[in-house]
Amino acid sequence: MVKTNENCGDPKCFIHGNVKVRGQVLIGTVVSTKAKKTAIVERPRLIYLTKYKRYAKTRSRYAAHNPSCINAQVGDKVKIGECRKLSRTKTWTVTEIVKKTDRKE
Repeated sequence: MVKTNENCGDPKCFIHGNVKVRGQVLIGTVVSTKAKKTAIVERPRLIYLTKYKRYAKTRSRYAAHNPSCINAQVGDKVKIGECRKLSRTKTWTVTEIVKKTDRKE
């Protein structure tokens, strides 16, 4: 878990709010942060097709709550945890940034 000194004041933050993280914990890459306080996290995986006896690449995309105290950016490798339903599409929250990307801005 992330230890931050700043209080974001977000009621949906798992650190400063009243949201409990329970269930699965996954690692993926942030591919979009266009929506407010939301990060789209993508996990590539292989599935086996028995008919063709080959593997196919596929991906899973999760909409996760991105609190301002964590503030994950595009390209960051993050850990997301399952929580209660926060909106119509969000049932995950970003709990930790595993690896930051080097941005030249």
